[in-house]
Amino acid sequence: MQEPETQGFLQLSASEMVRALGDRQLSSEELTNAVLTQIEAANHRLNAMVTLDAEAALATARAYDRRRVKGEQVGPLAGLPMTVKDSFETAGIVSTAGTSGRRDFVPARDATVVGRLRAAGAIIVGKTNTPELTLRFTTENEIMGRTNNPYDLTRSPGGSSGGAASMISAAATPLDIGSDTGGSIRIPSHFCGIAGLKPTAGRVSRAGHVPHLEFPLAEAFTQVGPLARYVSDLRLVYPIMAGADPRDPFCAPMPINLQEHNMHGLKIGFYTDNGCTAITSETADTLRATATAFADAGAHIEDVAPPGLDRSTDLWREIFLADGGEAVRAALRHYGTESMSPLLAWTQGHRLLSTSDLSNLLGEWADLKVRSLAFMASYDLLLCPVNGTPAPRHDAPCPMDYTYHYNLLGWPVAVVRCGASASGLPIGMQLVANPWREDVCLSAAQFLEDAMGGYQKP
Repeated sequence: MQEPETQGFLQLSASEMVRALGDRQLSSEELTNAVLTQIEAANHRLNAMVTLDAEAALATARAYDRRRVKGEQVGPLAGLPMTVKDSFETAGIVSTAGTSGRRDFVPARDATVVGRLRAAGAIIVGKTNTPELTLRFTTENEIMGRTNNPYDLTRSPGGSSGGAASMISAAATPLDIGSDTGGSIRIPSHFCGIAGLKPTAGRVSRAGHVPHLEFPLAEAFTQVGPLARYVSDLRLVYPIMAGADPRDPFCAPMPINLQEHNMHGLKIGFYTDNGCTAITSETADTLRATATAFADAGAHIEDVAPPGLDRSTDLWREIFLADGGEAVRAALRHYGTESMSPLLAWTQGHRLLSTSDLSNLLGEWADLKVRSLAFMASYDLLLCPVNGTPAPRHDAPCPMDYTYHYNLLGWPVAVVRCGASASGLPIGMQLVANPWREDVCLSAAQFLEDAMGGYQKP
């Protein structure tokens, strides 16, 4: 059993933990033990952890403590324990991607982002749950089962990064890595009351993520980014994760901007309706309160919607399923999964598009990008809901079509908790910036975290 003061460190931000480690107010072994203890305490309720690598994590923590005593140079995350979504390959740790064919698969090599975080000193203590091949907005698979939301165990934490978001919200890990093909960083961040960043397409390598190039028509939809309780921690790890990678041919060598921006003078558009799904009155009230906070800080606010919102959900699905679901079947065969989970039934039974129909569809996608860039030339930021509702009950219908749009565009989006429902469920907001301007959406997210309260312990 850990001492109460040691367990208290778990409520700190990752940035504060790193400072405490560097000042030797706390040893990495103590912090790693505290994280492992909290994981054990929380996981019997949440079912969010897939695999623990406790012995190796503690050995690595002791090694960092010895290096600090000797005064050796260490990386910016040296000795910080964290978890990793199970769709990312981790050398020496089972990496299932939620599919039975990989139940016992142990990679020889880290995913690029995992390797970069380890090189910076992060300690991977274990893996968090994900739906099969990340292809659901609920976190459930036939290996691990269903993950619960820490605010209400009868509700979903979202997906596909729901295991990560659930553990972070429960203060069982300070950081995790998410992937987002249709909203899989943003929706769990919203449902679990934490912060998340979906970077610009091409900003962070997807090498070693499952899936990556298995879905070639939709490969551009997927972006990799961090999840944390606090926006400062997104800013801490994002530049470590980002950067060109020869293992991912679509990862661009773009400079990283970490400039912090004052909200005064920013041009911000906001909308409460995407033309498809109405939002709850509490979500609308929260969004208007955030818009007012921006206006009070001197930003120029305009009620306006970008083009194509009412078409984006269908367009995303039509592109993803243009092959009739064959890419999903082929991926499962490749990984040795003998039967598809019923939860992936949505990917099957669709018409295989003709070359002509596919060409028209891709042309429509390109036209949406052109019209959207022209629209966004007048704005620094867009403010909008993450979802129509807070976290739904397990198996309850819940349209999730406020996020697809920004996977089609590939623009950076941060999510931060801005309020709560009458029953205490978190309500987050999307902050969307122009391509490559993660600095703008992170600055806006930090402003809202300060103004609206941000993360609140379940």
